[in-house]
Amino acid sequence: MRQREEEPRARLWRRAAQQRGYFTAAQALEDGYSYQSQHFHVQRGNWTRVDRGVYRFREFADLPADENDHLVRWTLWSRGRGVVSHSTALGVHDLGIANPAEIHLTVPPGFRQRDPAVVVHHADLSPDGIEEREGFRVTTPVRAIAESAADGLDQDAIDSAVADLLDRGAATRGQLLRAAQHLGARAELAVTRAFQAERA
Repeated sequence: MRQREEEPRARLWRRAAQQRGYFTAAQALEDGYSYQSQHFHVQRGNWTRVDRGVYRFREFADLPADENDHLVRWTLWSRGRGVVSHSTALGVHDLGIANPAEIHLTVPPGFRQRDPAVVVHHADLSPDGIEEREGFRVTTPVRAIAESAADGLDQDAIDSAVADLLDRGAATRGQLLRAAQHLGARAELAVTRAFQAERA
């Protein structure tokens, strides 16, 4: 009997451990916790309610925090459909000086959820424009620069991100320019200006 009681927790724990301790009500239900049982665990303090339908195991609050933990929470908020993007992705890749107050997520067309803390962008992203991280996905450095440029991010932030990426040898000017051209004239102009600043 005791083993059967522990099975749901073991299943949910394994899942949450890959998501920095976070999980959704739907995931808990799938792993064997009724909504009544979920309410019980929140009331007992075993789980921390982070947002509507998003929880975290209490134990993870005692572990050293990772600077990207909150991005897992917002990925779950988007039901796993959101990809960290734009200037938030620049921060994940440690490129340049961008430090956005909001979280930028790119979601598929048709996604309708809203939250004041999140800037939602709608696009169909190709797999080669996405990287997998622990508990969330993020646009690649090249894509992050191009989409930030297209979004009108401050030119100094674009210049610094481009300079950092080229200094690392992680991309070529050609790759950056092609990605920017794909997203329009505004992105192309900002990236071209960044090349000029880098040579100056």
